[in-house]
Amino acid sequence: MTNLNIRNAVVTGAASGIGAAIATQLAEAGAAVALVARRQDRLDDLAGKLGDRTFGVGIDVTQQESVDDGVAKIHDRLDTVDLVVNAAGVMLAAPIADGRLDEWTRMIDTNVTGVLRLIHAFTPDLIKAAGVGRTADLVNISSIGAHAIFPGYAVYGATKAALTQLSAALRADLSPYDVRVTNVEPGLTDTELASHLDDTGQDLIASMNEQIGPLHAEDIADVVTFAVSRRRELNLRQIIALPTRQA
Repeated sequence: MTNLNIRNAVVTGAASGIGAAIATQLAEAGAAVALVARRQDRLDDLAGKLGDRTFGVGIDVTQQESVDDGVAKIHDRLDTVDLVVNAAGVMLAAPIADGRLDEWTRMIDTNVTGVLRLIHAFTPDLIKAAGVGRTADLVNISSIGAHAIFPGYAVYGATKAALTQLSAALRADLSPYDVRVTNVEPGLTDTELASHLDDTGQDLIASMNEQIGPLHAEDIADVVTFAVSRRRELNLRQIIALPTRQA
């Protein structure tokens, strides 16, 4: 394992669920962590529990101005960032036949364009850090939905497939600079995402939880912490994390 005490991390979606769990584990392992999400109050509460090297920055990843302002604040505190985890995401049941353009747009803007905004903002940092011999990581939290077919979730699945493909392409772009890219695809996981669904969707998730038994957000955090703590010459590029009973 490499020492996380010298890492400067940014974790999006850190107000709850997988993002909060990842941020917590990285901070407990010694990293300085910028917590990113829209809900500043939740970020401040979590930062207060994790110590002086952790701080919250309210950013709406769907708005470029918000990203620009937040990135400037992060650079003021951390200088060069060497670890970026894109965990912000939205899952909505938006069947194509229903034509819910607003919900399609919300998922695309968060799950794809929002990720791209953060990648664009911090790629120079990652290249700079790797160039002076530091370990540099870009971690994207995708979904098993990038491969598995779930009726009614075509747009969500498409956004996660895009993120998985983006991660593979970015590895080709960034590996010559010694920047590692890791794509993590969780299966059924007990997070706040399900609360965004309508009653039918929530009933479906509840049934799956009962039959399969979901992972916990901390399970995905374990995977991410393990991946980024390997020696810099080892890149765990693609990780699929499923409950044992999920086919």
